[in-house]
Amino acid sequence: MSENGEQPGAREGVERMALAADRVPGRAPMSTRRSFRRRVAGSVGWTVAALALVVIGVPTVWLVYGVVARAVPYWTWSVLTQPGAGASGGLENEILGTLLLVVGVVVLAGGVGVLSGIYLAEYASGRWGNLLRGGSEVLAGIPSIVLGYVGYIVLVVDFGWGFSLAAGLIVLSAMTVPYVAKSTELALRQVPTSFREGADALGMREGYSLLRISLRAALPGITTGLLVAIAIAMGETAPLLYTAGFTGSLPSLALTHKPVPFLTYAVWTFYNQPSNYAVHLSYDAALILVALVVALIVAARLVVVWTQRHADRRGGV
Repeated sequence: MSENGEQPGAREGVERMALAADRVPGRAPMSTRRSFRRRVAGSVGWTVAALALVVIGVPTVWLVYGVVARAVPYWTWSVLTQPGAGASGGLENEILGTLLLVVGVVVLAGGVGVLSGIYLAEYASGRWGNLLRGGSEVLAGIPSIVLGYVGYIVLVVDFGWGFSLAAGLIVLSAMTVPYVAKSTELALRQVPTSFREGADALGMREGYSLLRISLRAALPGITTGLLVAIAIAMGETAPLLYTAGFTGSLPSLALTHKPVPFLTYAVWTFYNQPSNYAVHLSYDAALILVALVVALIVAARLVVVWTQRHADRRGGV
């Protein structure tokens, strides 16, 4: 009798029985059957992944091709520098207004989102942290047109701001803050614990180690989340129709009582105009938006690659 209560040689008997079962005539060995099941499961998994890629990729390629094919034959570089005049002229007003909104979202949503992500990753715990994360996810799931309508009622009408830059920025920031906060929280949680332990061993203050160690290591994830949020805000139309309005003049830095032009308005409105030139302007605006989004994606990848290469170089030293 062994210490665990098994009879001597019991394990060897079980192994012999398993080997005998594998040698049954006309029956494949158990190891072969397991290997076959793994291959089948792997093939099914890769097939599902390929189908998912096709489902996502084909509409994207079709959409981009449709925009490029309609815009390039009538493209002129003057649309970038020529002011618009209703459904004629160029798209300078809309481009500058879109860039102004993007800068405002970077400052407002970027600041609030990064600080929120730091708080969720470093300080929020227990039920309070779960409540804040749940609220952020609920805010991210609210349709943009609903946020735009709420912004119209509260900011444009009740506060008396009118169609303005401030109203548009607040609504766009409310849409994108959850994405920035989530990406910041996840990026900080992926920082190795040894980094913080090393900073504590060197006697660094908590705020200093967070700024110089944790945030620097989490910079690729934070930057990627911020750029994705900007791309989302850049492509919105409904919330800006309710809050920013539209104007045919150049945008100004006035926060209230001054409508702001933006590219998605040109895409949405000029396409339905009877003038062929206006329709071509809508295609040009769509092409500019696609180019801006692609540039943001490329910039995010370059930031990640540069940061990782810089970190590897410092680690090698």
